[in-house]
Amino acid sequence: MMRIRPPAVAGMFYPGDAAELRRAILGSFGHARATGALRPKALIVPHAGYVYSGPVAASAYALLEPLRAVIRRVILLGPVHRVWVPGLALPGVDAFATPLGTVPLDQAAIAAIADLPQVEVSAAAHAQEHSLEVHLPFLQSVLADFTLVPLAVGEATPEEVAQVLDRLWGGEETLIVVSSDLSHFLPYVEAERSDHATAQAILKLNSHLGGEQACGAYPINGLMLAARRRGMAVHLLDLRNSGDTAGDHSRVVGYGAFALTEGARGATHAA
Repeated sequence: MMRIRPPAVAGMFYPGDAAELRRAILGSFGHARATGALRPKALIVPHAGYVYSGPVAASAYALLEPLRAVIRRVILLGPVHRVWVPGLALPGVDAFATPLGTVPLDQAAIAAIADLPQVEVSAAAHAQEHSLEVHLPFLQSVLADFTLVPLAVGEATPEEVAQVLDRLWGGEETLIVVSSDLSHFLPYVEAERSDHATAQAILKLNSHLGGEQACGAYPINGLMLAARRRGMAVHLLDLRNSGDTAGDHSRVVGYGAFALTEGARGATHAA
């Protein structure tokens, strides 16, 4: 019997009805920033409710439409919010479900990292975790058939995360997505200042971010290390916060969308 991880936050972070969900995703793309023609190997994308971070996420996922038939595997890393893990956790299932259908896990890729000491299987770490799930409807909307390697990241070092990414790097068929919001619950102006500094650090491939800068600091730091070793370029696609998207400026959460491309080293600012 196929083991399926059911959606945990459908109806909360995003609509639970398939038709309504498709409309919400289209609406997010309608409010996305124009990002030009990049061919990303990796993305950093926020993971809040769609009403808050959907347009920023769409600024990243819009880049994938021309690669719809090229990308066949997604390596998805996100921070744990509910269950602590010491390294990186796989879910121990065969597929993830959303209102738009099921996404099969890439069992061959999972087997390729299963022997690493920092990788464990923890169904509990994934059961209620939203940081991975919220990306799947976007990916299902912009890609054709693809397989998934979902990794819930706890207190892993940059080297431990980079080692996992190295084994899964692949070619143009493989996309890496790191899930992270930026600052949390600061006043609007203070959040803008903090998030701008964090964006500058990411553009410089800094692998020493802290949790106060980004809740996904652990997977981001590992991606930064792997990218720096490969001479990759980082592109800032969008930088906003919940005050921009939902209106309340008193306590906001920061959101950034970034693309990493292979080839010439450098950084660009589109936001």
